[in-house]
Amino acid sequence: MPENKTALVFKIIALYAGTVIGAGFASGQEIMQFFIKFGSRGLAGMILSGLIFGYLGLILMTLSTSRRTGSYADLLPLLMGEKLARFIDLVSLFMLPGGLAVMLAGSGAVLHEQIGLAPMTGAAAAAIITAAVILGGLQGVALVNMVVVPVKIIILILVCTLSLHVHGIKIPQIDPVAGTKASFYWAWSALLYVSYNMIVPVAMLSSLGAHVPGRAGALGGLAGGLLLGLLGLLITLTGLAFYPAITGCQVPLLFVAGQLGSLWQHGLGLLIWLAILTTAIANVHGFASRLAPRGGWPYRVLGLLTIAAVYPLARLNFAGLVQILYPVFGYAGLVLMLALLLAPVRELRRRRL
Repeated sequence: MPENKTALVFKIIALYAGTVIGAGFASGQEIMQFFIKFGSRGLAGMILSGLIFGYLGLILMTLSTSRRTGSYADLLPLLMGEKLARFIDLVSLFMLPGGLAVMLAGSGAVLHEQIGLAPMTGAAAAAIITAAVILGGLQGVALVNMVVVPVKIIILILVCTLSLHVHGIKIPQIDPVAGTKASFYWAWSALLYVSYNMIVPVAMLSSLGAHVPGRAGALGGLAGGLLLGLLGLLITLTGLAFYPAITGCQVPLLFVAGQLGSLWQHGLGLLIWLAILTTAIANVHGFASRLAPRGGWPYRVLGLLTIAAVYPLARLNFAGLVQILYPVFGYAGLVLMLALLLAPVRELRRRRL
């Protein structure tokens, strides 16, 4: 029985939000580095990034559904031409398993800190759950996100709104960058933040093109991006209210939750682990759907082999993996973001020829 439009839109929103709300987003660390440190200008930057997320989601799903794409390999040539598409494709084939390694190491680190599990045991827990989800195919990936993503969002909203209610909304005056151009850095930071987060959503959402009608896809992509902006805005407001106390924290929202009590701290720890898990699933799905766009057992086998091959890398230092791999994510994501921003112009020129 085919899904109704509302269910499809909700599925796309969950998949889009689930890939972006990773450990960095859920911990508040990404938001602090890209937005909170700019003070009131950071709020403007987050609003801009939310609008860009919404626009990119709309364009990405419109192109994917109109071309009935099965993976990002079907989409990239439309965005940037064959030569550059082959290069980004090659980079992505390394980055997606690399992102999985980061998430498995992150799972080990979080579960070790929260409940004392050995790091490799915590990594194994994420690997086993990810494997089980991949065995369920695209429907399994979508189902997990439709269940887990609302939980992540609810925890984020509760921690932030309760903290703001208790502590009050305060927007300190911060001028982090010296020089006459400081007033423009918040906008550049917003662009960098979106580009940094676009690799995995492109891999995830482009795999839906052959399974989703155009209107539902476009609406889901737009709504998912705007939702990310609203959540980011809430985290930015919360971070500003606790500034500068959070500046020395590795996990700023964990400090914020601690002001509400230990129960909220544990709840936020669960949120961060769930964020790691959904990002791990998205990385494996993006990689497997690229090599087996028609799904089925080839997709499942490739997904399981990828998890098995990457699992030993979880022994590496989590922070070290992030420092090595995430700058590459940012540069490749910048190319993708620019290509998506210019996609309507490119499509218009193609139709005129």
